[in-house]
Amino acid sequence: MTMRQGKYPFIIGFLAAPVILYAVFVINPYIQAFQIAMTKWNGLSKPKWVGFDNFKALADDDAFKAALWHHLWILIALPLATLGLALFFSFLLNVGGKGESGKTAGVKGSSIYKVIFFLPQVLAVAIVGVLFQSVYRPNESGMLNGLLAKVGIGEVQWLNDPKIALYSIIGVVVWQSVGFYVVLFSAGMSSIPKDIFEAAALDGANRFTLFFRITVPLLWDTLQVGWVYLGIAAFDMFAIVQVLSVDRGGPDNSTTVVALETYRNAFTYAKYGYASAMGVVLFFMTITFAALTLRVTRRERIEY
Repeated sequence: MTMRQGKYPFIIGFLAAPVILYAVFVINPYIQAFQIAMTKWNGLSKPKWVGFDNFKALADDDAFKAALWHHLWILIALPLATLGLALFFSFLLNVGGKGESGKTAGVKGSSIYKVIFFLPQVLAVAIVGVLFQSVYRPNESGMLNGLLAKVGIGEVQWLNDPKIALYSIIGVVVWQSVGFYVVLFSAGMSSIPKDIFEAAALDGANRFTLFFRITVPLLWDTLQVGWVYLGIAAFDMFAIVQVLSVDRGGPDNSTTVVALETYRNAFTYAKYGYASAMGVVLFFMTITFAALTLRVTRRERIEY
């Protein structure tokens, strides 16, 4: 009985410091952001309480509404493209080939391919943005337009055309992110007994069946986590848009996102209360998306 009574002070002693640090550096800033969102404040003068006026003003802000619309497209395109490519490459690298005695294995050189796929992940976002500024140059000096010119296709305004600028930036994020999920899914596939794939192959299952009827269901928990991660990333996009887009969210707000509008209102227009209101909206959008995704995509766990 004495040992049980003594364990609680021991546990509390270990948890006290991290809980206090989390409250001070995470919970407290959130609370302050909610408070500032209810004020009109330029960062220097005394804040003026305005209640929900900042949130009401968001409904008439064209740039903010454009940013929300862009997040919707990013939420659809980014996870679908990234997870689809990552699953395909992971399947090839782990069960897409034949090993010794006809056993299931990855394609030849799969370990080297995993390193190559992961390399973009170690690059800073600013470096990736500067790199793709050269790739997307609107004349033949750009890598993509140079290649198109060689096959007789005219120049494409990748970042200057409002119709395709956002998708050009999404393509960059997909390029950088795929490698991480290739490694993540490869780790998940390596935990699946190879006997399952071999037994299915002996029963006549082709690659298509192995992928959609065996691999995807057994990786569903990992796929669900990946979808949540990419959804949260889709609500950010600040750094890559800031570096890569024309006129920071242009042209004509065709690539702007909520985080960029928050930054612009706070540090360009000194409207900290209004910017905090945007941040609060972004916070609730993110946690709502994560909760709904985990709920909707929940399935009964498959044991093997």
